[in-house]
Amino acid sequence: MKLRYDPERLKAATQKAVETLLGQQTRQGFWVGRLSTSSLSTATAVMALEQVRQAALRESTWPTTIPAEQQLSQFIERGLIWLSEHQNDDGGWGDTTKSFSNIATTMLAHAVFHATNTTDRFAEVVTKSGEYIERQGGVDAVKARYGKDQTFSVPILTHCALAGLVDWSEVAQLPFELACLPASFYAAIRLPVVSYALPALIAIGQVRFHFRKSWNPFHNWLREVAVARSLRILRRIQPENGGFLEAAPLTSFVVMSLASKGLVNHQVVERGVKFLVNSVLEDGSWPIDTNLSTWVTTLSINALGDDLPEVSKEPLRDWIVGQQYKELHPYTNAAPGGWAWTNLPGGVPDADDTPGALIALTQLEPIASNLTVSSQKLGLNWLLDLQNSDGGWPTFCRGWGNLPFDRSSNDITAHVLRAILSVCPHSDMLEGPDLVEQKEMRRQSPDWPWGRAISAIRRGMDFLARNQRPDGSWLPLWFGNQHDPEEANPTYGTAKVVAAYRDLGRLEALPARDGLRWLRTTQNDDGGWGGAVGTPSTVEETALAMDALLCDPESLDSVQQGLDWLIQRVENDSWTSPNPIGFYFAKLWYFEDLYPVIWTVAALRRALQSSRLVKE
Repeated sequence: MKLRYDPERLKAATQKAVETLLGQQTRQGFWVGRLSTSSLSTATAVMALEQVRQAALRESTWPTTIPAEQQLSQFIERGLIWLSEHQNDDGGWGDTTKSFSNIATTMLAHAVFHATNTTDRFAEVVTKSGEYIERQGGVDAVKARYGKDQTFSVPILTHCALAGLVDWSEVAQLPFELACLPASFYAAIRLPVVSYALPALIAIGQVRFHFRKSWNPFHNWLREVAVARSLRILRRIQPENGGFLEAAPLTSFVVMSLASKGLVNHQVVERGVKFLVNSVLEDGSWPIDTNLSTWVTTLSINALGDDLPEVSKEPLRDWIVGQQYKELHPYTNAAPGGWAWTNLPGGVPDADDTPGALIALTQLEPIASNLTVSSQKLGLNWLLDLQNSDGGWPTFCRGWGNLPFDRSSNDITAHVLRAILSVCPHSDMLEGPDLVEQKEMRRQSPDWPWGRAISAIRRGMDFLARNQRPDGSWLPLWFGNQHDPEEANPTYGTAKVVAAYRDLGRLEALPARDGLRWLRTTQNDDGGWGGAVGTPSTVEETALAMDALLCDPESLDSVQQGLDWLIQRVENDSWTSPNPIGFYFAKLWYFEDLYPVIWTVAALRRALQSSRLVKE
């Protein structure tokens, strides 16, 4: 059976989508995108600046290293007003302006009105948020939300303790003294925070120790000794622009902690305040992160394919190669070879942005230049070194495995497999080249790790097969859906894994067939897809599902309905409105304006190129 669809209508929609995405390029040729503004970021930034303000007022003279009191107060005031104007009807706040209320963000926002002594001015806001917190269960609800992962629960409770709303006994003591150990020990000692949250471990651990000492005199002695050294480590790993991970929340937690214990003149605080002041938006709020420029640029290149103008290719190649880390990363001690999500100083190389960059380089230069070959080789080795013993890939650090964001994940593993295949010259790396071809590959490029690459693909595929859910879907790590009771997004995860099976030529494998069947059976009656069964259709998730199903002849009926749904959105101009889909840190929602555009371009271009499309 062939899909019957008007190719002129599809061509028009595709052209409109492509032109929209190309229109978002900067004059330098790459993409920057725009991240959602965030109630959570705004609340933590206001708290950080307020703690700095209060600490500075306690000094006999105002520190010259921070903005004047009037300027700080203006930032605080505008942030409070923004929060008051963006409270949800139920009294809570969500992470973004489109997010459902949650206990974490609500407690953070509620606390800043207390910390700034503005509860009388914003009495109705404070009353409503207090009632929401009580209904949800307060401190116990925060701890239950994050479980054993203290990456975010301890900072939230610290934030509230600084406002006088939570007793310090409720705040777990983070072992900041362990940060003084060599980085090679971090995996072995299984820190209670994810690998990229070392600044929070140090700063929040110190402020909790400052306000509530241990009953154990040895622990107190050890931590007193570790304070100065861990602060030196914190100063060393802080990016030059002051923003840890380019993230307002993480930077704010560090600043508020150090300032409240009297270190308002410390260089980390000075740089952190500068970052927060420079990253505030025009409306007085803060975004969750500065930008995802490298990520959205590589996604855009890979979505546009041949529709990317030739004149853009060489500058983009040079730009991407320029973002690759060529030295040991001072923050995570990552080896040279990876890419981060942004071109700004606070980025950290990871196993999702690195595959995106490798695939983009192949797209830009099918016949690679020496510059591209060198970059791809370094990136490939970086990914191969990162593979976990279970065959999957983590986000940042090999072998930690203690918490979700450090364990192997399905979406990242699938992306890595596609990247490995993209830089390998053989068409069927999973089977492995025959003896003659192996000799030829070694002769032409003896320093490429072909044997390791083949083994890595096999192990990665085994990991994906083992981690498929009984219903045929896969769960991703960095993306979710707020309409799903578990906040999961199996549509994203399954689409990304199916894409790996597609590129590897393994669509006939049982896991791939089951994944495709799951996507078909979870399509909504309106023709679109949500992130999970029974969730509302969105452009992002419909485009992702479509992109995966277009490779499957059995899915033609679903594809036809999905195409109609997606093209209607392009035609009525509702397709560019983003939805909360991304996770940042632990269950911290964001949306990105370019996601629906990029994924729509990818899906429509694949549909247009499909040989199954015939004119009605």
